[in-house]
Amino acid sequence: MSDESVSGFLQTRRSVMARNMTTPGPDRATLETLLSIAVRVPDHGKLAPWRLIVLQGEERTRLGAVAKAAFIDDNPDAEGTQVQAAADQFERAPCVVAVIARPVAHPKIPRSEQILSAGAVCMNLLTAAQSMGFAAQWLTGAAAYAPSVAAYLGAQEGDEIAGFIYLGTAREAPSERARPSLDDVVRFGVSGDQH
Repeated sequence: MSDESVSGFLQTRRSVMARNMTTPGPDRATLETLLSIAVRVPDHGKLAPWRLIVLQGEERTRLGAVAKAAFIDDNPDAEGTQVQAAADQFERAPCVVAVIARPVAHPKIPRSEQILSAGAVCMNLLTAAQSMGFAAQWLTGAAAYAPSVAAYLGAQEGDEIAGFIYLGTAREAPSERARPSLDDVVRFGVSGDQH
């Protein structure tokens, strides 16, 4: 891919909502390529403070059952449609990759850097999948903060779910959405002129 095509892709990159995905998802060889790209991120100290769990087929259903139970525990008055949505959430795409931030105690590398590295894994995976023509979306939701979901995925004490990356094929091309004006989010320099 030329420099122009990379920058062009990045300027038009757009997530596809998981509910708008269908099959196929990436096959095993493609997934291994995507995961290899995903972990090529800034990683101060070479700590690899993240783990990736690939969920396909019935694994998505089983994780949904855990998420459903956690949702009911936190929302005992929830309606049936909300409960069902919690159960079905991981079946919206043929493949879901859970990215676990696994920071380790280190005298020079703070936890925050390691969490950010896990976020970079999420973004790399998202971008790599989209560059290969797959639909992808990075989601969290209540399940990402439920201890029982984290435990089911093999999280250890101190781990966090950085996100669930949904992978599949777009049912239709996503529409563009509003982006912030650079004037609203960027400042050149720390004093004086704000633009």
